[in-house]
Amino acid sequence: MMITDHLISVYDRPVPRYTSYPTAPHFHDGIDAAVMTGWLGNLPADEPLSLYLHIPFCRKMCWYCGCNTQIVARHQPIADFAAMLLKEIGMVADILTSGSHRRQVTSVHFGGGTPNSLAPGEFERIMAALDHHFALDADLDLAIELDPRTLDAEFLAAMRRTGVNRASLGVQDFDAVVQTAVNRVQPYDLVERCVADLRSVGIRALNLDLIYGLPFQSVSGLRRTVTQAVTLAPDRIALFGYAHVPWMKPHQRLIDEQSLPDGHARFRQFEAASQALAAADYARIGLDHFAKPGDSLRVARDNRTLKRNFQGYTVDRADTLIGFGPSAISALPQGYVQNAPDHTPWARDVGEGRLAAVKGVAVSHEDRRRRAIIEQIMCFGRVDLADFAFDAGQVMEPLAPLLEDGLCHLTGTVLTVTERGLPFQRVVAAVFDAYLVPAAKRHSRAV
Repeated sequence: MMITDHLISVYDRPVPRYTSYPTAPHFHDGIDAAVMTGWLGNLPADEPLSLYLHIPFCRKMCWYCGCNTQIVARHQPIADFAAMLLKEIGMVADILTSGSHRRQVTSVHFGGGTPNSLAPGEFERIMAALDHHFALDADLDLAIELDPRTLDAEFLAAMRRTGVNRASLGVQDFDAVVQTAVNRVQPYDLVERCVADLRSVGIRALNLDLIYGLPFQSVSGLRRTVTQAVTLAPDRIALFGYAHVPWMKPHQRLIDEQSLPDGHARFRQFEAASQALAAADYARIGLDHFAKPGDSLRVARDNRTLKRNFQGYTVDRADTLIGFGPSAISALPQGYVQNAPDHTPWARDVGEGRLAAVKGVAVSHEDRRRRAIIEQIMCFGRVDLADFAFDAGQVMEPLAPLLEDGLCHLTGTVLTVTERGLPFQRVVAAVFDAYLVPAAKRHSRAV
């Protein structure tokens, strides 16, 4: 594809990743525990659910990290957290339960932080609580994010006993210089052993996370990383752009900004990695995911059932997502609700018997319409505005330069992102964002 310096200079600007709409910067404290209780209580009894559990602990801080996490040297804070998480699960289930009816759950996702910072017994008790309070599908998608550096045999055995069937490993880059620069030393051999261990306990569905735009990365080095990643034969590879937001994540100040690539270099890295993945028969899914033939993400892209939520691209058929743990966000029919981002206030609220929701946003009919349009662009690069009774004239002013520069084209009511525009998919989606403040320093760069 032909990407000029002009396009990168103009369009490599801060825009949301659109895992929600309205996006998180527009959440406010008018949506609290009382509102969330009411929203949960009004969910239809037959509404299937997806559950997300945020485990906010790591043994060591990775300097590139943009997640909500804290570093612990002892296990007791994690044990205390696990006890509170069990209580929160019970509280939410009590609000949802009508008589003996347990709500159907189609997907459970453990994220973090580092979910395998839990002791194996704690993880199994959490799964037992979910099984007790909810009706877990027989074909439940049970996924967990793992740190290969701290995964041991006992936790592997716990995952096998509880039926974990999908795992995601944080790799980022296999280059030793890059790993040192971001404080995550994790050799290829270690990851290779971890992959073998996961497959030995029956976890066949694997995802590897890679990052471009890190300090000291190069096109050739990233190609080597992709080559090594592909030899492990994961079903999916996520290729994220490093979001340098030290005003939000102060630990990122430990990264030497002079070692970071500029927008042009970032694009060359992404392009090289994408080409290497395509050569290995990994098809691009939306913005930043790649999948092997037969993978459910690839199938969902082709039959247009792919979705996007706070976990990124998903095939989960549940429209309602309930989040547990500090900072976790719930996506309900009425709107979004986020728990207290820090562990201490979250634990205090749960310990005192109330939900820890502190902010969120209600969604209007217009929000839902624009959200659906944005999701179509982010998932498929194409949307028929007529399907949503949306007049393109409402957005023609911001859309016009994108059309002129060939990032997308409009044929009748059908808007399509071009191959040239794929790196700027978020910029095209942002045209439909009625809340976006272009000058605000709230989001990562487009490329």
